[in-house]
Amino acid sequence: MNPSVNFFFIKSKQWQRETERMREIVLACGLNEELKWGCPCYTNQKANIVLIHEFKEYCALLFFKGALLSNDHGLLIQQTENVQSARQIRFTNLQQIIYQEAIIKACIFEAIEVEKAGLKVAFKKSTEIVYPAEFEAVIAENPEIKTAFIALTPGRQKAYNLYFSAPKQAKTREARIEKCIPLIMEGKGLDD
Repeated sequence: MNPSVNFFFIKSKQWQRETERMREIVLACGLNEELKWGCPCYTNQKANIVLIHEFKEYCALLFFKGALLSNDHGLLIQQTENVQSARQIRFTNLQQIIYQEAIIKACIFEAIEVEKAGLKVAFKKSTEIVYPAEFEAVIAENPEIKTAFIALTPGRQKAYNLYFSAPKQAKTREARIEKCIPLIMEGKGLDD
């Protein structure tokens, strides 16, 4: 156990017993415990294998290369359609963790072997991004904004596109675009 990670388990209110049990299981598999992204992260030879995290509705083990695991028991869940590599096993009570301990350990050991074998997730190449008409109009009228947007990393461009495209009403899309123009001009992403 890494003392720098203890605070995560102490501060946990809703999922304390569950996360502590997950910690015991993961450490029993011989992984190193580190603190990454504010969560307990478990590594093997400095490679990320699994992470414990909490949400309002559940707590979970996140397998960084979960897409490569066999998932024979159907427990590994893709968080959203945009997540290509990671998969979660979700829990809503301590009994689920206790009941599935052997399966959890098998997944952890499989994830370790995937990492040792050097397997990589084949990420899908994003096809041409289709921007909302409101944003297309803005960059057509203002080449400076277009140049600044093109200079952003592909990930930042995609994040902006998802943010701009989400609203159903044109007025809301326009407001979001207008709000983000200063960030784009500064070369920043949505969360920078």
